[in-house]
Amino acid sequence: MAQLVVGDLVVELDEDGFLEDHKVWTEDVAKALASTEEVSELTEEHWKMINYLRDYYDQFGVAPMVRKMCKDTGYDQKKIYELFPAGPGKGACKIAGLPKPTGCV
Repeated sequence: MAQLVVGDLVVELDEDGFLEDHKVWTEDVAKALASTEEVSELTEEHWKMINYLRDYYDQFGVAPMVRKMCKDTGYDQKKIYELFPAGPGKGACKIAGLPKPTGCV
């Protein structure tokens, strides 16, 4: 099992680099995860998507489908891939600290 060291915190990651326990997520953890996903800096646009994903997950217990994500944030798929090169599931959900999506995200 992989680990990510964030300051004094050591977080466990699964084989795909997602948090084993999404409850250990912090903004610093997000920044560390971003560096593993070709995202050098988290901008206001990144945080808009990250906070949306976290709020959606807290409310529904799953990550939103891409169509819903685009509708709710106003970002089209092209913009999401610009922000998160690995895509909405692997990139955005991982940085947001969500569990690995099981279906189409």
